[in-house]
Amino acid sequence: MNEDDGIALVHQFFPGTGATYDHMVNLCTVGFDHWWKRKMLEKIPIESTRIMDQACGTGILTLKIARKFPHALIIGVDVTEEYLAIAKERAARMTLDNVHFILGRAEDVLLDQKFDCVMSSYLAKYARIGSLIRNVKNMLRAGGILIMHDFTYPTNHAFARVWETYFKLLQSAGAWKYPQWRAIFDGLPGLLRERKWTDELVNSLLENGFSDIAKKSLTFDTSAIVTARRA
Repeated sequence: MNEDDGIALVHQFFPGTGATYDHMVNLCTVGFDHWWKRKMLEKIPIESTRIMDQACGTGILTLKIARKFPHALIIGVDVTEEYLAIAKERAARMTLDNVHFILGRAEDVLLDQKFDCVMSSYLAKYARIGSLIRNVKNMLRAGGILIMHDFTYPTNHAFARVWETYFKLLQSAGAWKYPQWRAIFDGLPGLLRERKWTDELVNSLLENGFSDIAKKSLTFDTSAIVTARRA
């Protein structure tokens, strides 16, 4: 992906959507987002003391991590100020003092401290994968784990037709009910048809010397989790 394409899509898709984001994630995934995030949580090493959640959005995953790992430092990073404000307010309401948030693009945030785990959900399709993985490599400790999850376009032709039909419903009835989401209802299917982020990610991980690289397809191949270990 061109260096500026991903960030341009984020700015095109998400303005004014923070208040309805959690509801729309649940709607667009027919509730599977909850299960996908549970699968991600299961992959975090239990001994982790520093965990980064890139493209943390409104903090759905970040706050789950903070509750599961109360003695760990959790850093959430997101480029959208509106979303981070919601995440911060939720963390304060839940009295979670082990989570902190940084405003910035995931590819550009490079911290000196070493992390046991760096993870993201719904980032990969927008990301400059090469830049992202180089920074992740620098932030992970030796043996640290990368966990990346995002949507994928179904490879089964029959289910792909069901998937396309569902998005057509969102583009009509969904956009009528939630007009602020029209851009993403219209643009996401084409992006997922074109962006083979899992292949690009695996290639970048190999180039950067990661080991134990594994891809797990989920829910009729509508999303995937890729994990790897910093050698």
